[in-house]
Amino acid sequence: MNASLRRIGVVGGGQMGAGIAEVCARAGLDTVVCEADATAADAARDRVTASLARAVGKGKLDRASAEAALARLVFTGSLDDLADRHLVIEAVVENPDVKTEIFAALDKIVEDPEAILVTNTSSIPVMRLGMATRRADRVIGLHFFNPVPVLPLVEVVASLHTAPETVTAVEDFAATLGKTVVRSRDRAGFVVNALLIPYLLSAVRMAESGFATAADVDAGMELGCAHPMGPLKLADLIGLDTVASIAESLYEEFKEPLYAPPPLLQRMVQAGLLGRKTGRGFHTYVPTAGADARS
Repeated sequence: MNASLRRIGVVGGGQMGAGIAEVCARAGLDTVVCEADATAADAARDRVTASLARAVGKGKLDRASAEAALARLVFTGSLDDLADRHLVIEAVVENPDVKTEIFAALDKIVEDPEAILVTNTSSIPVMRLGMATRRADRVIGLHFFNPVPVLPLVEVVASLHTAPETVTAVEDFAATLGKTVVRSRDRAGFVVNALLIPYLLSAVRMAESGFATAADVDAGMELGCAHPMGPLKLADLIGLDTVASIAESLYEEFKEPLYAPPPLLQRMVQAGLLGRKTGRGFHTYVPTAGADARS
């Protein structure tokens, strides 16, 4: 096992991947971000640059530190550029087939047999991804929360094959990023989403039935329960496609009706009404520059 995980790779430069890359670079780590092609890689760079600029504007980061972080980042459209990495974090769309394909490819590309392959999945079994490789003992889940530069939590998820040394190394890595770790067993939803998703789906069903408007559902939880954000606003922030994917994974594993995605949620995803990143979900937003449908 690598004593020092200094060369980091991130696969996916969308909302989550860009945030993960940013916190790695801000922690002083040499970070390569891989996207589907050069155009997407440029968009990922713009996403990180804009986030760093916001941090500077809010006084949370000085300009020199932001420039130093950006200098530690390389953006590419080729997985082959991750060959020399000590640790690679997959942060692409929440689709098990896509993630499995990426892990199989990374297993062949990443040269160091002791390198760790990490998934940022919020619901897909880590075991499934590990079994797509020849190094299941060095495959682990590290689930970040959005926005990654702001929220301090990560879930560490070991499969039945994950070696104890891998768990220790990744927890140390998370500490380097300034994150607080909670451990979860390898089951759909882990800790946070197993609790959160049924709550969000209940809010969707309430709006779907006409029992209350989306605005009133959110106001009720914000003003009546002191939640910082109502459930439908939160679903919009997460991305309705991601919420639906997590719900489907939970339902597939447990067959509990409360995990089944409601028809309204499915139709909104089919219509491309994904929340903040598309400008419209249960509420309407000004689209964020460079937003996409990645998780």
